[in-house]
Amino acid sequence: MTNPTRTEAQSGDPDAKPLGGLSHYVQLTEVRLPGAGNFALITVTGGDGKPATFSPESLQALHEMLAEVAKRVDSGRVAGVGITGQNRFFVAGADLKSLKCVEDLESARAAARQGHQVFGALAAITVPTFAFINGAAIGGGLEVALAARYRTISSDAKGISLPEAYLGLVPGWGGVYRLPRLIGPANAVKVMIENPLANNKVLDGKSAHELGIADAIFDSPDFLSRSLAWADRIMTDAAHREELDQRRASIAGSSKEEWEAAVAAGRAIVESKTSNAAPAPARLLDLLELGRSLDQAQSADLEVNALGELILTPQFKDSVYAFLELLQRRAKNPSGAPDPALARPINKVGVVGAGLMAGQLALLFARQLQVPVVMTDIDQGRVDQGVSHVHAQVDKLYTRKRISLDDADRLKALISGSVSTAAFTDADFVIEAVFEELSVKKQVLSEVESVVTENCILATNTSSLLVTEMAADLLHPERVIGFHFFNPVAAMPLLEIVRTSKTSDEVLATAFVLGRALKKTAVLVLDAPAFVVNRVLLRSVAEVLKAFDEGTPAEIADEALKPMGLPMTPFRLLAMIGLPVAQHVVESLHNAFGDRFPVSTNLQRLIDHGITTLWTAEHDGSRYIPQSTIGLLEFAHCPAASEQLLERVQDALAEEIGLLLEEGVVASAEDVDLCMMAGAGWPLHLGGITPYLDRTGASERVNDKPFHLNKTVGPNAEPI
Repeated sequence: MTNPTRTEAQSGDPDAKPLGGLSHYVQLTEVRLPGAGNFALITVTGGDGKPATFSPESLQALHEMLAEVAKRVDSGRVAGVGITGQNRFFVAGADLKSLKCVEDLESARAAARQGHQVFGALAAITVPTFAFINGAAIGGGLEVALAARYRTISSDAKGISLPEAYLGLVPGWGGVYRLPRLIGPANAVKVMIENPLANNKVLDGKSAHELGIADAIFDSPDFLSRSLAWADRIMTDAAHREELDQRRASIAGSSKEEWEAAVAAGRAIVESKTSNAAPAPARLLDLLELGRSLDQAQSADLEVNALGELILTPQFKDSVYAFLELLQRRAKNPSGAPDPALARPINKVGVVGAGLMAGQLALLFARQLQVPVVMTDIDQGRVDQGVSHVHAQVDKLYTRKRISLDDADRLKALISGSVSTAAFTDADFVIEAVFEELSVKKQVLSEVESVVTENCILATNTSSLLVTEMAADLLHPERVIGFHFFNPVAAMPLLEIVRTSKTSDEVLATAFVLGRALKKTAVLVLDAPAFVVNRVLLRSVAEVLKAFDEGTPAEIADEALKPMGLPMTPFRLLAMIGLPVAQHVVESLHNAFGDRFPVSTNLQRLIDHGITTLWTAEHDGSRYIPQSTIGLLEFAHCPAASEQLLERVQDALAEEIGLLLEEGVVASAEDVDLCMMAGAGWPLHLGGITPYLDRTGASERVNDKPFHLNKTVGPNAEPI
């Protein structure tokens, strides 16, 4: 087949010119396809090289462009219509800034209705319609692609998602109706519920194609020309269309039983992730459950009402603040980061230790930096086991189709092991991940310093110990920095970068550049016990344990914080951390800060008897505390009611964060908010932990002032 040819707007052809002043948002190009003839290609643009978003103005521009294209279709001048984006973006979703300014229900419903009208205009075009997903298609960007009859996707595309449940909304521009009918209800729940509530997980081009969101996948260098050629074949080859329809039918099975099972699975995910404290995910599942028996128009009415009402909720306003101001602006512009030009190159990494955390670090560095990584441990057996475990994780990535076979082989070749620190002689960055004991870490760093070059940076992954004390006996303490990752390393975005009074600017700059290369959200913290996340998180856990020791029933103590919508209850968190590790950190905080961090005697009794969790789970999901466990424990007789304990925890958090800020551990309350969201899963719908504590009154009860005095913070704040 010969290549399609274009008639560009610059050629002088009046039929190819953008429509007046709308070219800032959309552009129209006519393409001559060898088989089908004239093809109308609409390109959604962001202007000034920015990603395109759907604001009321850009939606109106697209609507007018689609009306013009429909006229060309009706007159027989166009045989097919396509829509695509620019650069690495298809469309980056709705303009959240415009949505958060909506103040009344009718305006909110009008915003919801506009999306349906525009995307409906694309779906109503009477010739074949195509979406050529060249890059990120987020929220409304994916929904407009779903409104087309056919879709191609670039193999390099990232950020394919419907994140509305994460942001306090629903995919209310047709996504909640169209997606399950395209890829099946179970996969739709994965995209609309499971992924958003897993730290806003997104799909890449390959995954989207495998799910059935896209019908064909092409590599990026010639993505558009191959997509146009594919569209030409679809329009002219009936057998190819039939083959495609059969593939779609095999993916989108949607019996009543499948639909009900998918909704039930979605509700279980929402309960486990949010404790049903956020309204949007449950509302989305309600729409999905009702939508099976509805047609497009009926579902659209329900979507408009749901989206309109959710736009006005405090949870949406809080989510937008947290997402735009913290996870976007603050995360991309970390306070205190030096000039990146000072950073040193990192061409080889050393990891001291071959345990589970060390293995996670080794895989992260090798995968993201594509440099050699060598792991060491005290004997060959531990080294071999550690390297084998990392290689097995690489194999899992390949089996799950996250990487190619070539990528897997390359990664495994980059990761090696040794029993000698001499393997670090040419390393540029060495990080220790050994047992959380100061004397052990000091010895490790001293041994490493004796073999590395003078420019090699030494890092510690300590979660609670003082970096200054670790570096105190080294010849060059200025090269030492804290590099605190969170478990699981691949999934948790936060990296606490800990600077001591002696850490050099070059080392700090390298740390921030490295953090960005590792795709982590880096926050600068002062060298202080437990830094930010563990200090704040364990203050709340310590308060719950104290109430438990005082006689508060375990069910009340463990469920009291449910209104916060935290990702897990305190006792589940303790079981995940490991009771001995949690107790060790609490003890170090007790030594540093006194009775604000009481050491639980009951927790110690569980540890002494080798018990790893308070609860025993039944097959039906219920849980109980065995009598043998209860017999080990001793309680006072001062039980707290659920509401009392929640307020106690709120006040404790407000006190600890207030003290943390007074000590200058981070630059501002926004950094605390960012740390807690990226490192502890603090719910987005609460808008950050410090605005939440302001709204509950805890800040003023404890500190006599809010954290955000005279600032624009949260949904009801006024500009300065």
